[in-house]
Amino acid sequence: MYKAVMAAMVAAVAKSPAGAQTASADTHNIIKWALPNTLSPEARAMAAAMAAAPVPNPEPPLEAQRKFVQDIQEGMGRELAKRHNVRAEQSSIAGVPVRILYPQGVTSLNEGPVLLNLHGGGFQLDSGSLTETIPIAALTGIPVVSVLYRLAPEHPYPAALDDALAVYQALEKDHTASRIAVYGTSAGAGLSGQLLAKLSQLGKPMPAAMGYFSGSADLTTSGDSESWMPLPGGAKTMAESVASYVGKTAPADPILSPLKGDISRFPPTLLVTSTRDILLSPTSIFARALLERGVDARLVVFDGLPHAFWAYMDIPETGEANRLMAGFLKSRLNAGAR
Repeated sequence: MYKAVMAAMVAAVAKSPAGAQTASADTHNIIKWALPNTLSPEARAMAAAMAAAPVPNPEPPLEAQRKFVQDIQEGMGRELAKRHNVRAEQSSIAGVPVRILYPQGVTSLNEGPVLLNLHGGGFQLDSGSLTETIPIAALTGIPVVSVLYRLAPEHPYPAALDDALAVYQALEKDHTASRIAVYGTSAGAGLSGQLLAKLSQLGKPMPAAMGYFSGSADLTTSGDSESWMPLPGGAKTMAESVASYVGKTAPADPILSPLKGDISRFPPTLLVTSTRDILLSPTSIFARALLERGVDARLVVFDGLPHAFWAYMDIPETGEANRLMAGFLKSRLNAGAR
């Protein structure tokens, strides 16, 4: 069953403007390049299947994409929850809908450590509130709260940030900042950086750590990785692809683009990307900027894999990525407990 769901997710990645890197005649299109022999056999097979997946033309309406990705997320979630013995609960915090993922032996959020997840999906879909959280909850033994924030284009910035902030501040009532770690993938990585920038602006204490897994912290520029990998939805620039989220806000706003503000107070941060990731450039640029400002930043780059592969590819590298992510987040939360 899980393999079938994963195969469907591969097709979803090819069809979704939020998660796809689709073929385009006016790009170098790295998807067509031969796969390196550094990949596991499972990764090579799945990456090849993604490259061969047909791209719908025209794209399905956004609501149809949301429904499809939701069905895939829930199908994968059931399999992952069973595999990892994690309980997924639908709830709300501060009036914001959330998923709470409880690892084995944990039955409530109580006053212990907690992980706050901001899922990926191009700010338009939920492509990770289960797949990004269940393995991490299991590997850390720490409950994860995944914020089901409002989506664009119906709700442009700062709606998603307001939801994330509301949930974070509610968690702070029972958990000190040193007992909270924030992480996200893709759009969720960008939103994680925005949340920390907002906390810094408000003069609030920083969480124990941030997991920044393939995102952009500066929506005013385009990185080199955009020039040799196709952009989702036929967009010409990454900024164009998230325009519905940005709305009327200036892209240089220091909360929307944290690199335009003061990031020196950011907590220890793990950044993860891959060489065939369209967000390779902005992720690595952010890592360098954090280091230049004295932040403990660690950049991990996987070889030959596509954007956010850990959220939808059932391959050995996904297990490795999840272990790295979980180990980092847990170690920082343990450090904060002392």
